[in-house]
Amino acid sequence: MDAATDATLLHTVADGVATIVISHPAKRNAMTAAMWRALPELVTGLADDPAVRVLVLTGAGATFCAGADISSLTGDVTDPGAAGDGDPRDLAVAAEEALAAFPKPTLAAIRGFCVGGGSQLAAACDLRFAEEGASFGVTPAKLGIVYPASSTRRLASLVGPGWAKYLLFSAELIGAETALRAGFLNELLPAGQLDKRVAEFTRILASRSQLTQAAAKEFTDGRTDRDAYWKDQAAGSEDTAEGVTAFLERRAPRFTWTP
Repeated sequence: MDAATDATLLHTVADGVATIVISHPAKRNAMTAAMWRALPELVTGLADDPAVRVLVLTGAGATFCAGADISSLTGDVTDPGAAGDGDPRDLAVAAEEALAAFPKPTLAAIRGFCVGGGSQLAAACDLRFAEEGASFGVTPAKLGIVYPASSTRRLASLVGPGWAKYLLFSAELIGAETALRAGFLNELLPAGQLDKRVAEFTRILASRSQLTQAAAKEFTDGRTDRDAYWKDQAAGSEDTAEGVTAFLERRAPRFTWTP
């Protein structure tokens, strides 16, 4: 924890679900440089944990993440040529890519503000559930910052070029219902129902075949060159036989394949 700002990333693992909580209450859970740097290592460690089948990213309290805490960043955000470990754009992209590369299902559980770097992190997750009243925005145009190419492509693949341009050109915030209509959100929940629904849905995800999920994640992310690899994985796995047998026996399947 950064003692000066009370900013940290908390994490727990229970019943196959790892939860990372962005916690920086003084600044609506804005990400400090230390938090950006810590996230990839934390995500990688959870990916290697065989007890983890699903990852949830959320914010402490009533806000998901209000973006980057610019005051904490060591890089010079005003210098277009800035690079290296301290550049806020590099730090955010590294965290985003670590989340996107997580080999198991990821879900962003969103309340309140999901803005700037917060939207960047949410977009890197496979799924996004939000509570009514949440607000979303991609705001580099307010600062004259060039949004990273990889982040722009990910946003456009999620909401389409039209909505990506709308968000990036205007830097305006949109409400949760608009975000749902644009395709940024998968589900929008009434106030007070987000935690219950996320717990319910992650239990479902944790019960399913990791073989199916891992292959589907790569294919939907564009890795169609791996078709032969996943056919080999399926041939060497007992998941299909177990799934069919469990269906015929009217019981829950016990899948064994792991990444």
